[in-house]
Amino acid sequence: MEYFLLIISLLLIVVGLLGSFLPVIPGPPLSWVGLLCLYFVEGIELESWFLWLLFAIMIVISILDYVIPAQGTKRFGGSKYGVWGTNIGLIVGIFAPIPGGFVLGPFLGALIGELLYDSNDARRALKAALGSFIGFLAGTFIKIVYSVFLLVIYLYLVWGFVF
Repeated sequence: MEYFLLIISLLLIVVGLLGSFLPVIPGPPLSWVGLLCLYFVEGIELESWFLWLLFAIMIVISILDYVIPAQGTKRFGGSKYGVWGTNIGLIVGIFAPIPGGFVLGPFLGALIGELLYDSNDARRALKAALGSFIGFLAGTFIKIVYSVFLLVIYLYLVWGFVF
């Protein structure tokens, strides 16, 4: 049973890492569930308070993943139209059947939102859309770092268990 849990745990963590940059897969939550599976392996010592801490961090990261692109739009001079466009573009981009829709969606949403706000200022609209894109990259980076951290914890704990 222990080896089954070890394999399931590793698979969840790896799929979680992939989900850190693929939007249809909830990356950090899957990685955390993978570590939770490791908690139930007899012979591996993983403190429950540490799991709860990682859970809290995962919740914050998951929330920030939706907030950061909108804040990037705002910080780069975008209006409420651009922020709403970013959020709508993110949702549409996830479900759009085009390659890279999850990247293009927030960018195009912010651009369209800003152009609706002021169609005469394309430069400001492009700058706000760039802020959305940078926010998306920042959120993705944070998710990847978290998932890699959980993978390192997995490898450390399993190395001690197996060897």
